[in-house]
Amino acid sequence: MERGAHPAGSGGSAERAPGGAALRGQPAGGCGPWEMRDRLGTGGFGNVCLYQHQDSGVRVAIKSCRLELSVKNKDRWCHEIDIMKKLNHPNVVRACEVPEEMNFLVNDVPLLAMEYCSGGDLRKLLNKPENCCGLKESQILSLLSDIGSGIQYLHENRIIHRDLKPENIVLQDEGGKIVHKIIDLGYAKDLDQGSLCTSFVGTLQYLAPELFENKSYSVTVDYWSFGTMVFECIAGFRPFLHNLQPFTWHEKIKKKDPKHIFASEEMNGEVHFSTHLPEPHSLCGVIVEPMENWLQLMLNWDPQQRGGGLDPETGRPKCFLIMDHILNLKIVHILSMTSAKIISFLLHPEESLHSLQIRIEFETGISTGNQELLLETGICLDPRKPASQCVIDGVRGWDSYMVYLFDKSKTVYDGPFDSRSLSDCVNYIVQDSKIQLPIPQLRKVWAEAVHYVIGLKEDYSRLFQGQRAAMLSLLRYNANLIKMKNNMVSASQQLKAKLEFFHQSIRLDLERYSDQMAYGISSEKMLKAWKEMQEKASQCAQAEDIGYLDEQIMALHTEIVELQKSPYARRQGEVMESLEQRAIDLYKQLKTRPPDHAYSDSTDMVKIIVQTVQSQDRVLKELFGHLSKLLGCKQKIIDLLPKIEVALNNIKEADNSVMQMQGKRQREIWHLLKIACTQSSSRSLVSSSLEGTASTPAVTWLQQSSSGNIPHPLSSLATPEDRLELLGKEGRQEGKPLQRSQCSHCSAPDGHFSNLPLGTPQQKAAMRF
Repeated sequence: MERGAHPAGSGGSAERAPGGAALRGQPAGGCGPWEMRDRLGTGGFGNVCLYQHQDSGVRVAIKSCRLELSVKNKDRWCHEIDIMKKLNHPNVVRACEVPEEMNFLVNDVPLLAMEYCSGGDLRKLLNKPENCCGLKESQILSLLSDIGSGIQYLHENRIIHRDLKPENIVLQDEGGKIVHKIIDLGYAKDLDQGSLCTSFVGTLQYLAPELFENKSYSVTVDYWSFGTMVFECIAGFRPFLHNLQPFTWHEKIKKKDPKHIFASEEMNGEVHFSTHLPEPHSLCGVIVEPMENWLQLMLNWDPQQRGGGLDPETGRPKCFLIMDHILNLKIVHILSMTSAKIISFLLHPEESLHSLQIRIEFETGISTGNQELLLETGICLDPRKPASQCVIDGVRGWDSYMVYLFDKSKTVYDGPFDSRSLSDCVNYIVQDSKIQLPIPQLRKVWAEAVHYVIGLKEDYSRLFQGQRAAMLSLLRYNANLIKMKNNMVSASQQLKAKLEFFHQSIRLDLERYSDQMAYGISSEKMLKAWKEMQEKASQCAQAEDIGYLDEQIMALHTEIVELQKSPYARRQGEVMESLEQRAIDLYKQLKTRPPDHAYSDSTDMVKIIVQTVQSQDRVLKELFGHLSKLLGCKQKIIDLLPKIEVALNNIKEADNSVMQMQGKRQREIWHLLKIACTQSSSRSLVSSSLEGTASTPAVTWLQQSSSGNIPHPLSSLATPEDRLELLGKEGRQEGKPLQRSQCSHCSAPDGHFSNLPLGTPQQKAAMRF
């Protein structure tokens, strides 16, 4: 594909297709059912347009030749199509079948149909003012993974791209994930005639030195271009004297040390080399060193040493082994809410959470026992699981995922904290905003100023996410509190109902017991035990008193609802976002100014910086005030939970006591009933044998019972009063009062009833206890 022409829709001037034939010899605006929707780009030889099928909605990027080509360029055009058709990799743009309606020649060469990538190209992303100091870490690592994989695939298929640059990397959203794809294989070279080539191709700024000098080259030319591109994504500019033309900087750079990855020119013209990445950038400290090592291999001037050669064990280039190592690092990023600082830890294999917490304690001074680590969802990390629970597979970069650290020994957080430090050049204009600087130098200074303003806003956003995690954690605790409260209220109500029944029951039992004492059965110890039960039941009633806890829970619930309604529970960064946009607009205006012999001051930019710092101080003060209230509520819940647990245990114990006392009384009453029934039966048998008549009191009683006049003794036990009343009736039917006795089952001393006329030995045995 030609320079600037690609299927992503951002390399050339994207515009609506003008009237007239979309392709020569075709109807205006389309080809049959295919309608031209946009002109995606224009290159040296071709146009790339977006076509959409009117019925199915399928979209495809079509590259057509716009000029009459020489025989050599026709061969190159067809060569690109041949290469594209045989490739199949998720990080290389895919060739499609040309629609039947477009299957014809334009300027004597066929059309090339490709998948349409709607996310634009990498150059478009890098040109955004917010990326003037480089992309975010997650974007850099995603690009490293995707393009590294695509380059390896091309090389494995013996293809050198030779023109890797941001314009030839397009972005596609696939299921919510941005995927980078390599396009424009017009300069690609098959290695079917040896591993060295000598043709001069490609874009100068990203061209490997040996290509620039028209020397023999191999696959390592793609390493140089790839390394240059990744460096630019990290820093926002190319690594070697990016303001100069290649013919100028090559002479100054070619004798650099193999480990130098960056060169800048001082005001006096002296070139300064470095083995380290320039600041500012967005990489975390854990990644910086391995990334610098990787760049040292990729940006080695010597093509023979570039890439590190092949690894003897795997046979793979060392640069790709290091790349895989970087991408496979398991890094957890911790935002300490007590200091507003981010700490990154490289996890060891199978490292436990406790081990990680020890390292966190060393860095923050927060003891392991006081550390609370929350995920963005407000879920606390599980101490039984390994530390890798902090890392999500496939998610890279501290800007994508964070764990929030809270100090459980503190409920009041003393924000705001010191703002992020100014870079030297930004601090220079802040100290004297009226100083005049050349436009090229001012662009660099203002780029860092924009990066600083954006950083202040993002610092607040991350802390707000930490506050949100604290709120979600509070709501989880509150849900648990409500569940325990409901259990407590339910248990209390059940206990209350049982106590009411118990008191009513024992009161009736005591009344009926008193009524029959003169002619029935008595037990002083049983009577005493029942009265003790009555007193103990009154004490159990204290357990059902949970009103004081209920009041505290309701007050706490009201407080939490108010916190949820608070304006500080919502993001308050509108002012900073407005200031960020103003800084970006200023930077855009500066970039349009011609750089030659022009100077300007930084008064307007410094005003924005100062206002952003002041705005951040205000919103952070509000944020930490609100956060302290959240943590205070959470601590109240933590303090309440054991009290509810104690109340539940007390209710449970009281409930068990009531049930045991009720059961004991039931057994005693039933035992008295058994004695009364046995006594009545014995007296009836004795009377029958003495009188010798067929109609005995017992028979009469049974007949009366069967006729429904007098109930059977064992069929009328529904209420406590019936039980004791039955004892008196049984005695009176014989015409004699029951002899008073005491029962061992009722804790009486004599162990059996006395003065009872008994019959057979079996009857006597039945009366014993």
